[in-house]
Amino acid sequence: MGINLSPIRTLRARTALRLVLLSDTHQFHREVEVPDGDILIHAGDFTMFSRSMAAITDFNTWLGELPHQHKIVIPGNHEFFLEADPSQRSLVSNAAVLINEGIEIDGLRIWGSPVTPLYGGAFGLSSAADRRRVYARIPEDTDVLITHGPPFGILDSGTDPGLHSGCRELFDAMMRVGPKLHVFGHVHGGQGIFQTDHTTFVNAALLDIHGDLDKSPLVFRMTRR
Repeated sequence: MGINLSPIRTLRARTALRLVLLSDTHQFHREVEVPDGDILIHAGDFTMFSRSMAAITDFNTWLGELPHQHKIVIPGNHEFFLEADPSQRSLVSNAAVLINEGIEIDGLRIWGSPVTPLYGGAFGLSSAADRRRVYARIPEDTDVLITHGPPFGILDSGTDPGLHSGCRELFDAMMRVGPKLHVFGHVHGGQGIFQTDHTTFVNAALLDIHGDLDKSPLVFRMTRR
């Protein structure tokens, strides 16, 4: 399976899937210019602490207005409404909502988790053993891994490059699985791309450390199986 990040206008191959990656829109979704693509992936924090049901409804409406054939959303640490009652994923009916589970689209095996080490946040697991148990469920044949938070040491710093807020247990799981693409957000100001021989890591957070929308979604090309 070949993958590479490319400018939008170069993504023309019929055999390629265009993945549009974004995260941490925090109710600014209407202000985002979303590129065309086949699969839209939102890696969490589309609300502000789930305080506004109107904003949640509008986010779902916005998703339905986008042309992408497939849309995937995972919750973030702000999505308390989904932590309290997972059945409320029906409020985001215009996307597949993944909560520690997977889906296959056009031959791509995709797995998503909202878990972070953040104490007090939605889906926060402060116990390393608990996080390890969750990540042990990631299938080894996963092509695309979506988590809200980053793995330790990879695009997990904001203004201080010496301060890492990523998860060590997620890093260990990622090393075991070796996905082609790992998409996450959570760390504002950390948007970027990091590549190894096996995995491309994308922090797709759109807000900066001050809470301003200053980034755009990234487009990723992945060849079909």
